[in-house]
Amino acid sequence: MRWKGPALALLGAAAVAAIAIGFTLSGGGSTTITNASTTATGAGTTSAGDATSNTGTTNTGTGTGTNLITLPEPGQIRLGHRLLVATVDDAVKQSDPALAAGLMKVSHDAGFGAVMVSSMWKPGAQAPSAQDRTTLANVVKAADAEGMEVFVFVWHGLSGATPRTAHARSQFAAYTAALARAFPQIRDFVVGNEPNLNTFWMPQFGPGGRDMAASAYLDLLARTYDAVKAVSPHIQVIGGALAPRGSDRPGTKRDTHSPTRFIQDLGAAYRASHRSKPIMDAFSIHPYMRTSKLPPTDTHAKSTTITIGDYPKLATLLAGAFTGTPQRGVDLPVYYTEFGVQTRVPAGHRQAYTDLQSPSAADAVDPQTQARYYREALELAACQPTVKGLFVFHTFDESDLAGWQSGLYYADQKPKASLPAFRKAATDARAASLTQCSGVIFVKKK
Repeated sequence: MRWKGPALALLGAAAVAAIAIGFTLSGGGSTTITNASTTATGAGTTSAGDATSNTGTTNTGTGTGTNLITLPEPGQIRLGHRLLVATVDDAVKQSDPALAAGLMKVSHDAGFGAVMVSSMWKPGAQAPSAQDRTTLANVVKAADAEGMEVFVFVWHGLSGATPRTAHARSQFAAYTAALARAFPQIRDFVVGNEPNLNTFWMPQFGPGGRDMAASAYLDLLARTYDAVKAVSPHIQVIGGALAPRGSDRPGTKRDTHSPTRFIQDLGAAYRASHRSKPIMDAFSIHPYMRTSKLPPTDTHAKSTTITIGDYPKLATLLAGAFTGTPQRGVDLPVYYTEFGVQTRVPAGHRQAYTDLQSPSAADAVDPQTQARYYREALELAACQPTVKGLFVFHTFDESDLAGWQSGLYYADQKPKASLPAFRKAATDARAASLTQCSGVIFVKKK
């Protein structure tokens, strides 16, 4: 889930429950991780990340002094691999099945082969509400009609609802398992939303600056993995969902962890748990650039930030965190589950938006630049061996200009000039004909 600018001050239950062009969305305990972490019982989000500067950090983010993964070397030219191209948009979660079907068709026609929607766990819940089941059923039916996959990210909303105790985390796991049981058509679940940010997870730090967020999230992930796998071993459990930036400095008003530090600490906590089973089948990150004006090809070799161009850093971190354990690391599949480039809203479409004086869109670009950056993001991902898909946040702009205007359609559902070029890039990405690669970089056309 993406919150930014003045919108952050207005967050609350109502704000969390209404995103994406105004359509309706459906105390610290000890951490113990064992093979019996399936104590979840019962029948059982998204943000461009922390904008906190990494000033003063020079960590390369490799997490290890030796290379634990062999990446393709530059020189030999090869075709990029096939990619899943998806959208993250709760606009399709509708109580009216006809409306859900219409919005899903627009997403499909834009070039998306899958959709990810949210399901929010509330403290104490062990199964989704009747309303949640209705809207999700409409999503599944509409996606099936278009031949699209459905991913669900299960989260708890803002940090005030963080599952801080083993009991709460067991309830979260039971809730996710209930979703899996109710909707056997859904084979992919993302656990949590940006647990390295205090917007979505607290506490981040403990005594002596210890990373409490990573160890607590590990327990949540392990319990959810076991609960969901008990429903079906074929369901893919996706962990991480990390923001691309963080400060790694405790005691600030914006306590956050960088993805580099969080992955290292997650691996250390996993090793310390002596768990003999995995915690995830794939890993996800939200590789937003610091501003939409920056191309996805930019890298961050001298900081702890991770965006799409930093794939070698990410791959090495995952290898270092989990090599030699029951958890895959070197070849762990990666999904970029949120990425967006926002555009300016022309005068002819502004009647569909609110908060028109918001300064939050100051980094917006023109549609042609958006199309180019989306293509470059897909081209990079297609050259990165373990990356399986890229998810654009969203199909439709959010109607509040304090939100996020990264869709291929304006809030009035009129297409942007970027749509045709994006549709072509998405089609080529699915067919593995998008680009040629040298190492993990795409070959630019002359």
